[in-house]
Amino acid sequence: MLERKERLCRVIRAFSRVSFSLFYRLEIEGDESLPREKAFILLPKHQCWQDIPIIGLATPRPLYYIAKHELFKNRFAAWFLKSLGGIPLNREQPLKSRGSIRAMIEFLENGEGVVVFPEGTYYKNKMGPGKTGMVRLFVSRLSFPLIPVGVNYSRRGFRVLVRVRFGKPIYPYVETAPNSILDRVMKKIALLSGLR
Repeated sequence: MLERKERLCRVIRAFSRVSFSLFYRLEIEGDESLPREKAFILLPKHQCWQDIPIIGLATPRPLYYIAKHELFKNRFAAWFLKSLGGIPLNREQPLKSRGSIRAMIEFLENGEGVVVFPEGTYYKNKMGPGKTGMVRLFVSRLSFPLIPVGVNYSRRGFRVLVRVRFGKPIYPYVETAPNSILDRVMKKIALLSGLR
């Protein structure tokens, strides 16, 4: 079962807001581009593990997150991550993730926001290559807006300034090649993150 536990999400969000504010100052741009009630797919830059709670704090709506299945091997960790909206994905053996992909599509069809880090892992202060698999799925089977997100960290005294910049939605069309969509998305993420 991958359903989010809304009460737990609210508690963790409030705790994260207080604890992160001790070490980070969050600046958000472009969040008016986010659909308020309709589904969307966020495609953020992945600098470090802190991106995950920071994206959650920067986005006004609760989210679901695609995450590597290795994080879900421990029973308690699996329950906790799924309760916060985590969706496990086995990148090495995608057929084992059919249930997760079906759940993600169902969440989108129900108007939810889903986060996919297109680089697949951390690339600090540089852009990593985009993974075509999920983008191919979005383009071939789904028509939800893809929203590139830039994330940039810089030290400002004791705290770290984190700029989260939401780009304009990109709408995939079936006739558009996945690689060209991915290339466009990755260039936009780099621009929004202040990277080349």
